[in-house]
Amino acid sequence: MKKKEDKQKDLDLLKKEFEANPSLFVTGFEKLTVAQDFELRKTVRGAGGSYRVVKNNLAEIASAGTPSEPAFKGLAGMTSIASTSGDPVALAKALQAYAKAHPAFSFKAGVVEGRAIDVASIADLANMPSKEEIYSKLLFLIQAPAQRLVTAVNGVGRNLAVVIDQGCKEGKFPG
Repeated sequence: MKKKEDKQKDLDLLKKEFEANPSLFVTGFEKLTVAQDFELRKTVRGAGGSYRVVKNNLAEIASAGTPSEPAFKGLAGMTSIASTSGDPVALAKALQAYAKAHPAFSFKAGVVEGRAIDVASIADLANMPSKEEIYSKLLFLIQAPAQRLVTAVNGVGRNLAVVIDQGCKEGKFPG
């Protein structure tokens, strides 16, 4: 058994993690082998997140007063947390891909940018494009009107040159 001081340290550490990471996913990992757990941890680290196994009561107490509180109400079974302070979409995609490959891994709840979300919202989040894709599409949309304007302005000069050239060939312009 842990001493009360050690339990309090664990509680404080978990509370700091909840406050530092605005996005986290509460997951279940029943019947995962050690090799599968190692692969899961590697996948989470690759997506820029951290992964830890928690006790349900400890997580519920640590989440009290934080935006992640609704995600930890009434947890049952083995529970783990994958959290990130970076891109939640990347972590959701990595976890969703892992969950498809390993049915023993499941989602229970999540918190994205301080808002609690359910399992269906996690799947929707995983299907979203990444930040880089969204930025590239946005830049394309911003740049498209300028490209059209330049094309139209260049078209006027080109058309004028074609008209003058045809006029000279047909002898419309003396000289």
